[in-house]
Amino acid sequence: MKSVLHIKIPSLLENIRIVESFIDNARDNFSLNDDIYGNIMVAVTESVNNAIIHGNGKDKEKEVELSLEVGKEKLFFTIKDQGKGFDPDSLPDPTAPENLLSIGGRGIFLIKNLADEVDFLDEGRTVKMTFNVTNSVLN
Repeated sequence: MKSVLHIKIPSLLENIRIVESFIDNARDNFSLNDDIYGNIMVAVTESVNNAIIHGNGKDKEKEVELSLEVGKEKLFFTIKDQGKGFDPDSLPDPTAPENLLSIGGRGIFLIKNLADEVDFLDEGRTVKMTFNVTNSVLN
């Protein structure tokens, strides 16, 4: 497995545009179909948003790292922040009746439902998402 793309961005919400360009690059380089591209775009930008806001506390001195590795019929996106970490299992269930009207709290749920696999590493400071691209990659 070879790391294909890697960027570091300061923890500023406007840098989500850079992340979107990063994902557009992946779509172009690997001929991703619209379905997988949409899932990747939402899951990765949500994860970077979480890293900026919750992980790094919007501290522009702290960086978020985003990398893409290409495996056989899989794409692996890794997002790392410099925060204190968190326990993903301690988050409230956004589908529970008492949480349905909450404004936030759906990001991790969304990520888990859009990616084929999600792993939280380094005490929650690193999120690794796997997307199966068996029929998506043409080259």
